[in-house]
Parts: sequence; C-alpha cells; structure tokens
Amino acid sequence: MVKKETAKKDKSPVVAEKIMLEMYSKIYATRRFELTCIDLYRQGLIRGFLHPYLGEEAIAAGACTAIKEDDYIISTHRGHGHCISKGGNLKLMIAEIMGKETGLCKGRGGSMHISCKEDNNLGANGIVGGGIPIGTGAGMGIKIRGTRQVVVSFFSDGASNNGVFAESINLASIYKLPVIFMLENNHYAVGTKVEFSSGESNLAGRGPAYGIPGICVDGNDAVAVYCATKKAAERARMGKGATLIEAKTYRHGGHHVNDPGLYMDQELLKQWKERDPMIILKGKIKDKARVELIEEQIDGELEQAVEFAKNSPEPSVDEFLQSVINE
Repeated sequence: MVKKETAKKDKSPVVAEKIMLEMYSKIYATRRFELTCIDLYRQGLIRGFLHPYLGEEAIAAGACTAIKEDDYIISTHRGHGHCISKGGNLKLMIAEIMGKETGLCKGRGGSMHISCKEDNNLGANGIVGGGIPIGTGAGMGIKIRGTRQVVVSFFSDGASNNGVFAESINLASIYKLPVIFMLENNHYAVGTKVEFSSGESNLAGRGPAYGIPGICVDGNDAVAVYCATKKAAERARMGKGATLIEAKTYRHGGHHVNDPGLYMDQELLKQWKERDPMIILKGKIKDKARVELIEEQIDGELEQAVEFAKNSPEPSVDEFLQSVINE
C-alpha cells in the first residue's frame, strides 16, 4: 500500500532578513513570470509546450542565493525559475519564450532550452535528465582548472530514474567533483506518482549508495534549501566532492499548461498549497513594507518585459541560416 505523504511543517533554520528578501524577490518574480507566460500562452503568443514552475519556486531561489555569482547551474525543461534566480533578465527571457530575435538565445531556444552564458547558466534541456551529465562535466572542468566554483544541477524525481543519473553521480563521487545534485521531487513524473516509479520514494538515500551525502529538505521552504545548498557548496569548495539534495515539493498543476492534472490528489494538493513557498517565506520576513516594494517593482518590470517582447522583431531566416553555418 502506498503511504500518503503530507506537507511538512515549518522547522527551518533562521537566516538574515537581507537574504530572505533576496530569495523572496526571486520567488515572487518567478511566480509572476510563470503566470504571465501562461496568459501569453493562452493568447497564442507563446507556442509549443510550457511547463510552469508554480509551487516549486523556493528550490531555485534558495539554491541560487546560496551560491556565488561565478558558480554554475544546469537547468531542466521546467527551468524558468532557475534562470530567474541565477540573474536572468526578465525582458530577454519573455522575448526568448515568445521566440523573438531579442531573446536570450535570439528566439532559438524558447521555453525548454533557455540559457544565459553571462550568468553561468549552462541552459535548460528538453530531454529529461539530459542536463545531469552536463553538470557533472562542468564539475570536471572546474576540478581540472583548479578553481573553487561549484555547479548546481537541477533535475526531477523522474529524471533520477534515468541511467545518466547513476552514471553522473557515480563519476562525481569517484573524482570528488564540486557538483550539487538538486533533485526537485514534485512527486510526479508527468502523471506517474513517485511511489509507483521508485521502490524507495525517499530519493535522498541514493546519495550514500554512491558514496556521497544524501540530504532531504522541505522544498517549499527557501530557507531550508538555502542552508542545505550553502553547506553542500562549502563542502565542495573544500575538495570533499558532491552532495545529493532531495527537495520535496509539489507542483500546483499538471505537467504542462494544457494538462489539467486530474490524476493529482486534490486533497494533498490543497495541503501543499497551504504551504505555498511565497506564504512560508513571507511569514518569516519582518519588513512587510519592503516586501510590497519588491512586488510592485517586479510587477512593473514584467509589464515592461511583455511590451518589449511584443514589440521585438521575429528572428531573421538569413541570420538563422548564417549562425548554423558559422557554428
């Protein structure tokens, strides 16, 4: 019989208000960004698939705030929050997802392949688990160069059952690579419950099986994610190698915009929504006036971003062909 998991209670450690405000700005920006993209999708201004990060924003915000500007991340097809939390420009991101020439990837990557070299964001990947070996390779590059950087490799519970997960985590363990494997366990691989796809649904236990620490944290609590990532990054910088962090969360809807998510446990979804990442972090912050200013500023930036993208040119076919030839 499958044991039903309930949303966890808030028992996170305490961090400075400045850090919490920074994380809140990333969470709020991601939430508003995703809702804006859903609206644009409904208007027919975004094509293809759109996989919202709604409900999972605390993981990207906590992890990216805990690392340094010159550290790397590798993302997934549900990667808008990762890009935003690593410093992605909202104007260029909206333009990219709308397929415009002014986008981060000149409209060639779209939603599932968004990246930003300037932010050391190695990019999203439409292949489930496809980013895990790339992150491990980046970790090997750091080790060879002898810098003190780290890589945060984001991936899902579904991706953890792919062969590349085992290969990558084993390699990172052998060579003590500075990689933080951030397993975003939102409990569903498309529509399959994690309990039905994994013999042991507490996936952090896979870390010790490969000789690295395996830590489970509340993925709806940005502070908990921040503290776990900071500790893992410090360990990596000391040459002690990789860490697997399982951040348990719950997405707020189906796998993509057109998936109604009817297979989801509605009572459990209600419980997780009561512990929304925004609600949890907002409750810890004392300076409510500052929170309101952050929200107003981001709302204004997104309005400008949408207008910028709508007024941006479509990609040039000639330039596209030339870039293929040059590359």
